[in-house]
Amino acid sequence: MDRWLRATVNTWNGLRAAARSEAAFREELVALVLAIPLAFVVASDTWKRLLLVLVVLLILVVELLNTALEKLGDVVSKGPHPAIKDIKDMGSAAVAVSLVMAGLVWLAAVAERLGLW
Repeated sequence: MDRWLRATVNTWNGLRAAARSEAAFREELVALVLAIPLAFVVASDTWKRLLLVLVVLLILVVELLNTALEKLGDVVSKGPHPAIKDIKDMGSAAVAVSLVMAGLVWLAAVAERLGLW
């Protein structure tokens, strides 16, 4: 039980640190807050609502990993380093891919709701 409590505190601290330091993470949190009620408007089936929320949560997961990579890269190398730049760019690309995935899922759900699909 003690390990779970420590893990929960660490998780909370990580979320707070990301929210304090990353504007993109804060924006994605707003998207999650909006996505939860919108999922009930857009989708009629429970599994579709869940999917709509989960793809937004996926963006948060990828953003957290990207932020961790960027901060680690900044600690490891104080100056410009080609390998660190590539790693940071890959993390950014992962965020972009997750955004595209979420966008496509939401677009398909809205299109279905409007009878276009």
